[in-house]
Amino acid sequence: AAARRARRGPIFRTMRLLHTEHDLTPFHAGRFIPTMGALHDGHASLIRAAVADRDARTSHSPVIVSIFVNPTQFNDPADLQRYPRTPEADAKICEAAGADAIFAPDVATIYPPALAIPAPPLPLVATAPNLEDALRPGHFAGVCQVVQRLFDLVRPARAYFGEKDWQQLQVISAMAAAAQSQRQPAPLIIPVPTIREPDGLAMSSRNRFIPPADRARSTAIWRALNAAQSRPTVNAAEAAMTETLSGAGLEIQYAVIRDAQTLGPAHPDRPARSLIAVKLGPVRLIDNAPWRV
Repeated sequence: AAARRARRGPIFRTMRLLHTEHDLTPFHAGRFIPTMGALHDGHASLIRAAVADRDARTSHSPVIVSIFVNPTQFNDPADLQRYPRTPEADAKICEAAGADAIFAPDVATIYPPALAIPAPPLPLVATAPNLEDALRPGHFAGVCQVVQRLFDLVRPARAYFGEKDWQQLQVISAMAAAAQSQRQPAPLIIPVPTIREPDGLAMSSRNRFIPPADRARSTAIWRALNAAQSRPTVNAAEAAMTETLSGAGLEIQYAVIRDAQTLGPAHPDRPARSLIAVKLGPVRLIDNAPWRV
């Protein structure tokens, strides 16, 4: 009992704090939200979705949030060091949203020195679209490596990912589908809509780094996504996004319309997505929205 209380920590009422693979054993087959911490209401929405999903089916399926800043998905070591770490605030958000446990492993738990942790084969959506894959070489290899490792440790029945990182969502969905096709264990991937600030900016852990003088210009991203909706063709929609972003002085990395699943060229008979990546001062921001061809 004393050990259980120690793992819970003083700020928890019912939630457990887990650190090792052994700690996870009672929590297998649950609902899982992998994060890198610095949580905000966008993450809380994933937890709430998992809680609601559990309550609709079975009260015995735990909701687990992992907090692990994964070094293998950062291209720039300085970016890894800058990534915000707010464990106490994260724990309060998890508990308030209804999580049953936080899994907060150290690097040696995820990547044991004596055990090679391979990156699973990357699906085409991780290498072919010329979007995040081109701008962040090696990023999706690191994402797939850590997510697969977390799946192996947590063994969830369902895993919840936000739609804001749209390419990442498609990569993880394709990775899980490939595992299932080989009759390997993989959770059902549940997408959760993006949570936005009142002015339309998608919630992100990186928003705290936007210089206050530049914050108003960030609304151009949401305005650009909305401008694309009224344009009848892909070319016109992309031009509208580019014009809106450029007019606000944002550095455009891409502003495109793509097939929603493959992120290849959009087709008239398939769902499409408008996707944006920009730099605003020192901060890189991404966003997306549905777009109908």
